[in-house]
Parts: sequence; C-alpha cells; structure tokens
Amino acid sequence: MSHIELDSYDWRLLRALQTNARLSNVALSEQVSLSPSQCSRRLQRLEQNNLIEAYFTQLNASELGYQITAFVSVTLDKRTKNSDKEFKQAIEAIPQILECYSVSGDSDYWLRVISENLPSLSSFLSESLSSLTCVRDLTSTVVLNRIKHAPSIPLPN
Repeated sequence: MSHIELDSYDWRLLRALQTNARLSNVALSEQVSLSPSQCSRRLQRLEQNNLIEAYFTQLNASELGYQITAFVSVTLDKRTKNSDKEFKQAIEAIPQILECYSVSGDSDYWLRVISENLPSLSSFLSESLSSLTCVRDLTSTVVLNRIKHAPSIPLPN
C-alpha cells in the first residue's frame, strides 16, 4: 500500500485516467484544472509510488475470435517437488491464461482462460494444463454471460 498523501487533484487525475487513459497531458490538465507541467509532475509521482500500474488498451476478445471464457480451478500435486514454482513458470508461457490467482479453499489456483470454442478449450485443458506433472486436478466452469465487468476501481469523491 502506498503511503503518500493524495489531495483532490490527485483523485481527479486518477478518476480521469480510469475513464480514459488516452487523454493527452494537455487534455488531462484541462479536465482536472491544473497546468500541464503540474499535471505531468503529479502523474510522475503517482506512477513512481505505484498508484498507476500501467496504461493499456482493452481488446474485445469475442470480436477477435475468442468466444469462450472459462474459470479453471487447479489443485497441485504436493508430492511433486517444487510444484508451485513449476506451475507458475508453466502458466507464464501460456497466452490463453489471462489471469491466475493463488487462492485458499479446495484448490490452489484459479485461472481465467479464453478459447476460440469448446473443442479448443477441451484440447487446451487436456493437452496443456492436465499434462503438467505438478497438476493433480482441474475443474473448469464455462462463462455463459458476463453480467458485470468493472475495469476501474472505486475511488472516493
């Protein structure tokens, strides 16, 4: 957690960038009522303090041919030496895995994966994930409809 003090201008900058990260420095400064140089200095400070992690474009997976999203619960074989390390290295190299979380409960990891269709998801699960020697068990859940997706985090007013 960052321990820098944020004022109303910092919060306005963060809010504006969550809405549109493509704003030019001039447009951003006008939107938050700062000079471009003040805006630039504040952005640099926010970035250096890890309040801003990245700027990116979110692509539409289904329009690019990925019709299936699934969540995969993974349980590792704890008898395999270095199973966590092996698993983490393996999934870094698999582009269909968009997110990976270490979790508590019945499984060790949850993955969010995308696939072109159900046969390719099945193939991915059986050939890529199940074939890892460190994996003991997989359970997948296919997403039927996305109800809510919030790319921004709630910020105070």
